[in-house]
Amino acid sequence: MWLGVDVGGRRKGFDVALVDDRRLVDLRGRLDRDAVVALVEATRPGVVAIDSPQTCAPDGQKTRECELLLNRAVCGIRWTPDARSLHGSDYYAWIVEGRDLYEALDVETIEVFPTASWTRWFGPRQGTRAAWTTAGLKRLDLDGVPARTNQDQRDAIAAALTAREHSQGLTERFGEIVVPRARAAPRGPTARRRTRAPGPA
Repeated sequence: MWLGVDVGGRRKGFDVALVDDRRLVDLRGRLDRDAVVALVEATRPGVVAIDSPQTCAPDGQKTRECELLLNRAVCGIRWTPDARSLHGSDYYAWIVEGRDLYEALDVETIEVFPTASWTRWFGPRQGTRAAWTTAGLKRLDLDGVPARTNQDQRDAIAAALTAREHSQGLTERFGEIVVPRARAAPRGPTARRRTRAPGPA
């Protein structure tokens, strides 16, 4: 199995998605760091993909080289400043939470950026982010997806599928950031008609 994590601040918490070869196994929101660690220890995913920077920009810099590379090649991305700026602003509290999660896990972790994953799978964004990712989610070859999801859940699912593709050798790196290599929606082990589990009305 593979786990994707969408990172929020301390109050918002983490949204997580757990997938296997065929289906969305688990989808949870508003978890604290200890709950995510406990889930990882219980399920032992092959890779955990975290939508948060692993490192800061070098001292005195306003962004990382990997972000500049991804911005030029795939899509726009928010910059990660140096450590002094990071800890001096509440705006970056979510990055601090993400970095603490990296340190707390003892399994393979990768940094991902779900917007880059959606872009590689389905092309540049059309319309609102919500409409774009909702339409993309419906095209994924993944069973068990609820009828309704929010943006954080969709990004957690994209992170988990990127982790799965990473294990399959289907990703590339822009420095620390791992993105899908080809513009094609993730596929399960067989080409079949996807059935969806009942979701909220």
